Amino acid sequence: MSESIAREQVDRRVLLVEDEPRMRDMLTRATRDMEFEPTAVGTAEAGLAALEHDPFGIVVADLNLPGMQGMEMCGHIRRRWPQTQLIILTGFGDLDAARNAIRLDVADFLTKPCGLDELEGALDRALRRRRAGIVTLSPAAMPDIEPTEPLDPAEADQHGTLRDVERRCILEALLRHNGNRESTAEELGISVRTLYYRLRTYQDEGFDVP
Repeated sequence: MSESIAREQVDRRVLLVEDEPRMRDMLTRATRDMEFEPTAVGTAEAGLAALEHDPFGIVVADLNLPGMQGMEMCGHIRRRWPQTQLIILTGFGDLDAARNAIRLDVADFLTKPCGLDELEGALDRALRRRRAGIVTLSPAAMPDIEPTEPLDPAEADQHGTLRDVERRCILEALLRHNGNRESTAEELGISVRTLYYRLRTYQDEGFDVP
């Protein structure tokens, strides 16, 4: 097997970390139909064990998991396997979770319940980022991710989805620095390259960027 074929196989291997059986089964069937190679587990601990055993190009992780929370698991993944692209699956978010997601440079967010088009789009973006070699920080430079308490779904309307909260957090920081990208990236604890990637995504979605 050539090196390029082996790399392509790893790129398309997706680890699904979701504790709800129906959602886990749906994600497994959908990713397989999209010509990815899924492996599904129900806990963060099982997800980390799977990564120790086999390489994965993409991890799709629910934030609210039994035992170790999804965000903490993503922090471990980013430090240990920096090339692995992260997709967060959640129905809502809060400021602490958004700040952690910014630092982790997650490839995308999926709001539960997610549509198949959204899932396919997120996987395609994550695959492109992996092939382009987009990594936020070296493992040694990666900051510790603070654990966050799961947000009560009843409060979701007050916060919006994690994608919404992250976008507000970044754009508000950009306004505080009068549009200076370097200063904004320093405050957020991310690379300038990551900031530009996020801002370009927001512009493509139709949002005004200072």
